[in-house]
Amino acid sequence: MTKVFIICPVREAPPEIMEQIRAYVAKLETDGCQVHWPPRDTDQSDPHGINICLTNCDGIIDADEVHIWFDPASHGSDFDRGILFALLRVGFPKKVVLINPVEPTPHKSFANVLLALANGQNIGR
Repeated sequence: MTKVFIICPVREAPPEIMEQIRAYVAKLETDGCQVHWPPRDTDQSDPHGINICLTNCDGIIDADEVHIWFDPASHGSDFDRGILFALLRVGFPKKVVLINPVEPTPHKSFANVLLALANGQNIGR
């Protein structure tokens, strides 16, 4: 069974985006994947946020694949993408999948980094 962690906006995410991600998660689960979706599977009541960060970090470590809904305004997603990048750098094997369309930019950007990772660029040491 493939374990998938979803990096996506949680706080202040528009309902239509949340519904698209919910449908995506449902499809993965119908296909037999075990999915960790933070709005559903990470306790969001943590007053400081450290337990949210720890839970998501552990979920990313345990995942075979990390699927990303790229929203450059989501600060929690920034943190989770940083965890993913660090794990890839130290050699944890993770398939990276982009859920929503991400457009490349003509300059350096997180969008370009995500596109490279989703295309299999090895950044391991």
